[in-house]
Amino acid sequence: MPSRQEKTMKNIHPSNHHRPLKGRSLVVSSLLSLGLLAGCSDSSDRPNNPPEPAPLPFQELFDQGINRYIGEYTPMLSEENPDNSSIIDHTFGAGDGPLCLDGSEYIMSTLDAGSEDLFIFLEGGGACWSELCAATPNADPGIPQTGILDPDRQDNPVRDYNVAYFNYCDGGIFGSDIDYDTDGDGQADRFQRGLHNLSAGLDVTLANFPNPRRIVLMGSSAGGLGTTQALPLVRFQYPGVRIDVVNDAGVGIARPDQPEYLELLFDDWNSRAFIPESCPECIADDGHLSDYHIWQMDQDPDVRRGMLSHSDDPTFALAFLMIGFDAWKEALYPEMQQLEDAHPERSKYWIPIGVGHTFLQAEPDRTAGGVALMDWITLMLDDSPDWVSAQD
Repeated sequence: MPSRQEKTMKNIHPSNHHRPLKGRSLVVSSLLSLGLLAGCSDSSDRPNNPPEPAPLPFQELFDQGINRYIGEYTPMLSEENPDNSSIIDHTFGAGDGPLCLDGSEYIMSTLDAGSEDLFIFLEGGGACWSELCAATPNADPGIPQTGILDPDRQDNPVRDYNVAYFNYCDGGIFGSDIDYDTDGDGQADRFQRGLHNLSAGLDVTLANFPNPRRIVLMGSSAGGLGTTQALPLVRFQYPGVRIDVVNDAGVGIARPDQPEYLELLFDDWNSRAFIPESCPECIADDGHLSDYHIWQMDQDPDVRRGMLSHSDDPTFALAFLMIGFDAWKEALYPEMQQLEDAHPERSKYWIPIGVGHTFLQAEPDRTAGGVALMDWITLMLDDSPDWVSAQD
């Protein structure tokens, strides 16, 4: 890996053929003209667009430019998945726009179930920064229909929802915006363009599902962390719509009392714009992301958040953070309680005792505090008073 002095960043501006659009209405119009909405649900019987709150939540982040790629890209190809004709794969070409870590095409997928509700899922797959690079480098077509993504699973609370599935292949938790020349030959060879990928995919999502009644935003591992990056942009695309966030194994525990670690990540990924200038403590307090999560909840009263974690997560505690299980647990429980204390009606956690990493696809049948995961998520989405934090 190169030193921080050897990094090269280029300001990425889409080429003309990649950015014919300049606003959300034009995204929809263009995709209509291309016939990409032919398989979309009829929205004529859906509720009218809810009123846009004033001021718009996260306006400070928009002023800082996190929405700079919204409306910039259209897929070069949208086609039925060969293994499941209900799934449409949307592929974005090479160039100055969406790309995967290894420079290959970015792919996200949609499934129109004819629902009034929208399920956005962010996949996981490691991370890549100046200390370590261990991340999924490319994207596959399709939607892996396992766990929370299995439409045939009867206890799955989102089985009937429309789906927007986001592959993860930038190594920078969907917020990166930087290219690197790692071998020093003068040519970029590591492409961390998560913000391009996320923005392009959300444009496709809006075009296909323009008026959902509610949105459920979930992600696992890096995708769990990615829900933190994605939430403001989902809100930008869908003002006034309720958003329920389920963060699976990306709860924001970092290196205790080492805020410089988060500073390094946001610098390495060129994603500082996601941190509000009015909230320096969001990444410079105790070394964790809890203050940022609380700031987000303060900003948006129409968001609720459920946090999922093993009591002992080796992927974070040992591999990426290198702090050990004891330090992980000492931080995990107080930080999750801090989130609930700040927003007791809208923020809960679910933590079984055990060694492992992620649940939504890998261990959907687990229980914590006697409550099965699928039941806990159902209680959350049903606004049940029985939706409470659960732990073993």
